[in-house]
Amino acid sequence: MEMVRNMKHTLILIILLSLAVSAPLWAKGEMVLIEVKGATLPAPIQITDPKIEEFTPWSGPGVNGARVPNADGFIIDWHAGVLSQQATQHVEQQAPGLQHYEISFYEGCRTKNDWCTEKEPRLVYVVFYDYDPSSARGFVYLPGKGDPSYQLNMGTIWRHVEGNWFLATHSWEEFIRPVIEKAITQSH
Repeated sequence: MEMVRNMKHTLILIILLSLAVSAPLWAKGEMVLIEVKGATLPAPIQITDPKIEEFTPWSGPGVNGARVPNADGFIIDWHAGVLSQQATQHVEQQAPGLQHYEISFYEGCRTKNDWCTEKEPRLVYVVFYDYDPSSARGFVYLPGKGDPSYQLNMGTIWRHVEGNWFLATHSWEEFIRPVIEKAITQSH
């Protein structure tokens, strides 16, 4: 009987300890900043509009460990799937006129509250976004092994599809294209 009670206490202790250690991993701050860098831009664009919460990396495949290939969310059209090899070559070979951007996602706190411990926005995810003006389509690359942002992204979410190109969602295009165009226009 004593052995059973000790096992229960040990099990409870293990559960409490694992919750205490992993709690910071579950705590996700708000999306407070998206930064866009690219050769066509005079300077990086920093977007803090609350609308960016719609493009949080904590949606889509990989969230909570689920391998849901057709999940909704983020800036990727998950339903369209991984781009074909031909489409991927088009993007990777930097087709004429293709605009290349690095998109960085930062979490933090918009309002001060008890659970928020972030004092400054923290970089949590990086992707590459290419826009093809000739087709008016955007493409998103999730960094794969060997890419500088791979480890950072894997520490946030493992989507099980890293190292591939995807179509950007229409909502992302409608949001980001005017922001980029405005920055380019203002620089001229």
